Amino acid sequence: MTAARETFRAYGLEAPMRVVAQQAGVGVATLYRHFPTRTDLVAAVLAERVEACARQMRHALDDLDPWRALSSTVLGFADQQIHDRVLNEALLGSGDAAFHGERRAHAQALDLLVARAQAAGSLRDGIDAGDVRAGLVAIAALRRLPPPSNAQMIGKLADLILAGLRAPHPAHPGPFPRHGGLRGHPFS
Repeated sequence: MTAARETFRAYGLEAPMRVVAQQAGVGVATLYRHFPTRTDLVAAVLAERVEACARQMRHALDDLDPWRALSSTVLGFADQQIHDRVLNEALLGSGDAAFHGERRAHAQALDLLVARAQAAGSLRDGIDAGDVRAGLVAIAALRRLPPPSNAQMIGKLADLILAGLRAPHPAHPGPFPRHGGLRGHPFS
């Protein structure tokens, strides 16, 4: 699966199956034996991506710090838009019901993260889950920019969104602290 994911990242979802097989170090026949069609392979890679998102959401829900949980979710989403552009395009652009249950679970988890941050006083007055979702949609829209512009712009937008969400607090008088980049990509 790693070879398929990396191949799709580099060449798009229409990458030839022979390239995926080469990356995996197997013959094309072996690849087709496991995945009879490209659609089967793409579906398996997307399912893996959705499961990784579910793990990230579970980790955020387990975090006892509501602001850290919510902000790490936003930053993680931003990171995915940079590094998994093609896969996220397929996931977010797909109107089919393939991952409907998982999408609903992720949305409910986000609602809970926002509610916890509200209850802790971490969010500005009037901020709700819809506002956070609007920020995520804005981040996702920038994934189509060419690298490295997309990393810089997505990082800056993630900073702005988090600064706009966060309640003014005496212990945190300034904007959201910079994290130095997503997976090593500087925001500035």
